[in-house]
Amino acid sequence: MIANKILDAKGLACPMPIVKTKKAMNDLETGQVLEIHSTDKGAKNDLAAWAKSSGNELLDHKEEDGVLKFWIKKG
Repeated sequence: MIANKILDAKGLACPMPIVKTKKAMNDLETGQVLEIHSTDKGAKNDLAAWAKSSGNELLDHKEEDGVLKFWIKKG
């Protein structure tokens, strides 16, 4: 998956991954994709809920070596 921007939120606890994601999404154009890297296990539910409530689309997520990766498309 190709991202327009990558956000490194590793080591941050809730709610900082969401706060940083929201800020990063403001810099993107509609249709662009943000890739988020997080080590906060709660981010899986938090980012999915945030994407839905904010009108953005969670395209995919996976875990690699303890790092959760998310791809959110700006709506």
